[in-house]
Amino acid sequence: MKNLKVAVIPGDGIGKEVVPAAIHVLDTLCRVRGGLKFQWTWLPWSCDYYLEHGEMMPDDGLAFLKKFDAVFLGSVGDPAKVPDHLSLWGLLINIRRGFEQTLNIRPAKYLDGIASPLAHPDNFDILFVRENSEGEYSEIGGRIFRGDNEIAIQNAVFSRRAIKRAMRYAFKAAESRKGHVTSATKSNGITYTMPFWDEVFHEVAAEFPDVRADQFHIDALSAKLVMHPEFFDVIVASNLFGDILTDLGAALMGSIGIAPSANINMAGEFPSMFEPVHGSAPDIAGKNLANPIGQIWTAKMMLDHFGAFEMGKLLLDAVQHTLEKGIKTPDIGGRNTTDEVAKAIQDELSGQHEL
Repeated sequence: MKNLKVAVIPGDGIGKEVVPAAIHVLDTLCRVRGGLKFQWTWLPWSCDYYLEHGEMMPDDGLAFLKKFDAVFLGSVGDPAKVPDHLSLWGLLINIRRGFEQTLNIRPAKYLDGIASPLAHPDNFDILFVRENSEGEYSEIGGRIFRGDNEIAIQNAVFSRRAIKRAMRYAFKAAESRKGHVTSATKSNGITYTMPFWDEVFHEVAAEFPDVRADQFHIDALSAKLVMHPEFFDVIVASNLFGDILTDLGAALMGSIGIAPSANINMAGEFPSMFEPVHGSAPDIAGKNLANPIGQIWTAKMMLDHFGAFEMGKLLLDAVQHTLEKGIKTPDIGGRNTTDEVAKAIQDELSGQHEL
């Protein structure tokens, strides 16, 4: 029996509902399949914690988290209580940067039972690989002067090492998928960083001659993603472009509430962090209406990260079977509660025990 120690941070809003639901599902999966067991350590770090302590997490929070195999995060943010720049940088981004989680991985695929806004989704199945440590989200820049003369400068930082790391991950992922990598660029308008990005892409593509490689400017890529999502397999993008494209991918699936993500520490020196994309959704928090699938699919990504691919497949299959039965939350056209959807997925997993 392999034991994994996981730090659980439900965070804010609906995170406090979908995280327990996902953990119940994971515990059911481990019980019926065997071979893996999670040891959960729950942490109260959140906006409420900030109001009480003046910080989103303790000063030694990263040192405490380092002893775990992974971090399972729900959501961060409650702007009515704490400004977003304090909550996000105090917890989510603090962990991402402190643990060198240099890649953000997000799948987007058509699921039966969820109505995509596309007339012809054609069973698209895309993996987005987002460089997660630098690019357009660097902290280099500043402001000078005031009034009409005020100037703000934000410097984008691209290193060959970080670009290669993201691109090699994308190509290796494509080798076990459909063998196709697309790079998101804008080298016809951004004169230094994007041509550099393109150069590195071609260098890395040469290392993988059996993988098809192409690139699109971000505007054309966005249009093609809507018109022909089935064209894509793996998309690799910079921090900003990846952020935008992955939300578009979630929208194509039919709801941002089902979208998962993983923040990966490639060196294995620090734990990786797994979180859904949907945010804290304070408007529906506490109503048992939140869609737990994003958090449950995020759990599937955590299983894959630990090499438990068969368990991960069973988990996503159980989600799919539940949706096909019409058991779903209101955001995707259903009438079920958070707990009812999670319980239905647990029942599906229990029924797969003999598979």
